[in-house]
Amino acid sequence: MVPDLGIMEGFYGPMWQWADRRELMALLQPHGYNFYWYAPKADRYLRRAWQEPHPPEAAEAIDGFARWCDNKGIAFGVGLSPWEVFNQFDGVARRALSDKLSFLESVGVSRLAILFDDMKADTPDLALRQGEIIDWISQRTGFRQLAVCPSYYSDDSVLDRVFGQRPSGYLEDLGRALDPDVDIFWTGEEVCSREISPGHLRRVAGQLGRKPTLWDNYPVNDGDRMSRHLHLRGFTGRPAANAGLVSGHAINPALQPQLTAIPALTLALSYQRGEDYCYGEAFREAARTVVGEAMAQQLLADLLVLQDTGLHRIGPERLTFLNEAYRSYDQPAAREILRWLAGEYQVTDEMVQTQ
Repeated sequence: MVPDLGIMEGFYGPMWQWADRRELMALLQPHGYNFYWYAPKADRYLRRAWQEPHPPEAAEAIDGFARWCDNKGIAFGVGLSPWEVFNQFDGVARRALSDKLSFLESVGVSRLAILFDDMKADTPDLALRQGEIIDWISQRTGFRQLAVCPSYYSDDSVLDRVFGQRPSGYLEDLGRALDPDVDIFWTGEEVCSREISPGHLRRVAGQLGRKPTLWDNYPVNDGDRMSRHLHLRGFTGRPAANAGLVSGHAINPALQPQLTAIPALTLALSYQRGEDYCYGEAFREAARTVVGEAMAQQLLADLLVLQDTGLHRIGPERLTFLNEAYRSYDQPAAREILRWLAGEYQVTDEMVQTQ
C-alpha cells in the first residue's frame, strides 16, 4: 500500500523557477507523486507581506502552474501563512484575508493550506482561535481541500523554546475545533524526524481526531547548517506500515530541485517494497533514473563528501576535483552540484529570520 505522495515546497532560501517545479513533478508523477503544495518561505506575498497583493507577473505564474497541474491530474494547493493573524483577527485582518483568498481562487487555486507554523503563539485559547479562523475561511470560500499546519507541528521541544510554551492539550483542542475534513500537517517527533513510527502516528491521530498528513522534513536542506550539505541518500525510518496511518505523505524538498528527485523516488520504493526495501540499493536505482548510470556512479563515490562532510569542510584539492568531475556531465543535477560547490545555495540566519 502506498499513500498519496507529494511535494510540500516549504523551505527557507532561494526561490525555484516555475520550470523547476514542472520538471520535478513530471519526473515524480509516474512514481506516485500526485499533489503539490506551493508554500516557499521566500514568497513574501504568502507570508510576512501576505496582506499585500501579488504582482501581476506572480499571479500569472501561479495561474499557469495551477493549469499545468490540473491538466496533468496533479492536485495543486497553496500554503498561506497569514503572519500572526490569530493574535488579532479583527476587521482589518478579515478584510485582508478575504482579499487574499479571493485572489487565490481567481488564479485557479482549489486547495488551501493555512500555515500557523514558525510564528510567536502566545494567544489565549490558541487552538480555539485557529479553529475559528479556519471555519471563517470555510464558510466564505469554495476550496476543494483545506489543510492546516499547527503552531506546534511536532513533539520537538525546540518549538517551545523558540515560539513559546505550547498550551496544554493543544493538539486535542485543535482537532476538536477543526472540521473532520480539514487535513492537519505533522512532522513527527522532531522537526526533522530521523524516524516516524506507526506507534507515534497512532498516538497523534488519537490526539488530532484524524490521520495526520506527514510534512516530512527530508530531504530539505535549508538553514545555515543544513544548506552546507546535500541530502541525497534514500529514505530511512519511514516503514511501509505507516501507509494506512496517514492521509498523505508530503516531502519538503531540498534547495536543489533535480537532486530532490533522487531521495523522493526512494520514498516511493520504500512503500512499494516494504520489508524488502534497502535504502542503499534504492539510492542507486533512483540515481540512475534521474541522472543516468555514469553520474549515478559518481554520486555514489562522492556521497560521503556531499552529504556528510559538508561544503565548509571540503579541502581545496577535493573541491577542485569535484568541480572538474561534475562539469563533465551535461545534467541539470550536475549544474546544481556546481552551484552548491560555489556557495550559491547557502542559506543565512538572516534569510531564515526575515523570510
